[in-house]
This record gives sequence, C-alpha cells and structure tokens, in this order.
Amino acid sequence: MAITGLEVPVWFYPALVWTLVWKGISMWRAARLGQLPWFIIILVVNTVGILPIIYLVWFQRSDVVDKGSLDKTLSKGKVTRKKKAMKKKKKKK
Repeated sequence: MAITGLEVPVWFYPALVWTLVWKGISMWRAARLGQLPWFIIILVVNTVGILPIIYLVWFQRSDVVDKGSLDKTLSKGKVTRKKKAMKKKKKKK
C-alpha cells in the first residue's frame, strides 16, 4: 500500500549527496581555520552546495600551510631547540 503524493523525485538523492559532500568539506575547513561565523552559516543555510563552494573558492584564508610543510617546520623547530640546549650545556662545562 503506497501513499501517493510522497514520492521522492529522481534528482533528490544525487542533490542530497552533492550537498552533504560540499557542506562537509567546507565545514571541516572552516572549523580547522577557526572561522566560526562561516561554520554556522554553512551549517544553517541550505544552498545545495553553492555556499560551501563559494566559501572554499573565495573566502578561506590563504595563509594556511599544508600539513607536510607544517610538519617540516615543527620538526625544524625541535631540532633548533635541541641544538640550543646542547650549546647551553657546552657553555656550562
């Protein structure tokens, strides 16, 4: 027994997947970058992926460093601190 009038259009599921993917990516980026207003706007406003794409293309910060270079920078900092500590020990002797 089917209830008429409640059929889901053919385009609904692809649009749902499209929206969830773009919304998920953009909300993740906004959260990682500490952009709370964008996170809330993307969460609340449903634009079928248009607003998240606009955010990802034009409004995320450009001073973000990719993880690989960040790891290299952090490891260089650790090496530098170790070298400084070793120099202090040598000076004490």
